[in-house]
Amino acid sequence: MRLITLFALAASVAAAQPVSRPLHPLIQQAVGEISERRISATIHKLASFGSRNSNGVVAGEDKGVAAAGRWIHSELASYGGKLQVRYQPFPVKKGGRFVRDTEIVNVLAVLPGTTQPDVFILVGAHYDSLHIKSKPGAGAAGWDMEATAAAEDAPGAADNASGVACVMELARVLANRPLEKTVVFIAFSGEEQGLVGAGGYAQQAREKKERIEAVLNVDTIGTDVTGSGIAAGPRVNVYSGDPMDSPSRSLARLVHDVAGRYLPGFAANPVFRSDRFGRGGDHTPFHQAGFAAVRFTTPTEQLENQHNGLDTPDRVSMPYTTNVTRAVGAALMHLALAPKPPVVGVLGRGASRYDADLRWKQDAPEADLAGYSVLVRSTTAPFWEREIFVGNTDRTTLKNVLIDEVVLGVRAIDKDGLESLASAWAIRERGR
Repeated sequence: MRLITLFALAASVAAAQPVSRPLHPLIQQAVGEISERRISATIHKLASFGSRNSNGVVAGEDKGVAAAGRWIHSELASYGGKLQVRYQPFPVKKGGRFVRDTEIVNVLAVLPGTTQPDVFILVGAHYDSLHIKSKPGAGAAGWDMEATAAAEDAPGAADNASGVACVMELARVLANRPLEKTVVFIAFSGEEQGLVGAGGYAQQAREKKERIEAVLNVDTIGTDVTGSGIAAGPRVNVYSGDPMDSPSRSLARLVHDVAGRYLPGFAANPVFRSDRFGRGGDHTPFHQAGFAAVRFTTPTEQLENQHNGLDTPDRVSMPYTTNVTRAVGAALMHLALAPKPPVVGVLGRGASRYDADLRWKQDAPEADLAGYSVLVRSTTAPFWEREIFVGNTDRTTLKNVLIDEVVLGVRAIDKDGLESLASAWAIRERGR
């Protein structure tokens, strides 16, 4: 009997070549317009509100979370273009980290898509801040909720004025650019009280059956060295939730690839965990609702300066924050211009029972669709190891590929070389 290994795949598809990945001029141009000066100015302005605690106890014309929300709304509206700016309020009852009945208010700027307006790409960051006050003798776990809500010195420069500055700068740069899918720029509130603003948005989106293709959460991207002197280097961590081929994990892989093209030498480093140990962020409720969602965070948080009065703009690395913004912007634009991901269908063994027979479908294919690529990797490999362009079809057969030994996926590619998120065939456990 002739022995055939997985490596026979290379010979069986030798004539098939992957689509090249040229840099898209619109993405290059937009990334080049991102301004470190403006990012720095936004971080300084947000820190000047004294406290952005979502309880709203600290208040005034130029102090507190409500004033910060009004300023963000005004700034986003000033960018012009086709941005539609609005508030998204959620009432909250007293309890937990809330010391009174109040209202959590997200600030949204919506850039309608030109050809796929019903498909949404979200980029968000929480604008609330926190200065934890502990009860005497209670240690770090014993918050004094009243004192924490009333603390006036919660500048929150790295956590998370840096993330908001990223989102606002991207809104400014993209306000007049034609993107195929609708992009929503969001300043979330209530993150420090339990992901309230993001959770409310995710719940509404799920109830309305909105087609959210990707969520990019930007949280704490302001520091490039820890208090102990560990340097981040040219990288930002990108967290994504299980399982290994979840939509969120697919998004993390795409972000990694795209950032590497447009920012050579700066890595969007995938971390295959939902978040840091024992912690969470505004991408979490979206992932739990079934949407693809990731979190961008520096690998070198200054933990001793978080959630107190020491998180000031002078401790933020503006060049590092700007590079992260460029990485987020490249991924955001790519997603907004690329085709929708196909929906995987049947994965079988073919007529011979020793092949991989793959089928998929695409709802309303884009006019500029070039075709599809099949992706292959070992079950223990974190990234796709081979790409096979199969043309504009909805099925293909890979000869002599044992489907038990590999993970298989498919993605759409347009005529500009922009690829969609990958859709993978999942294995469903069952008994004998």
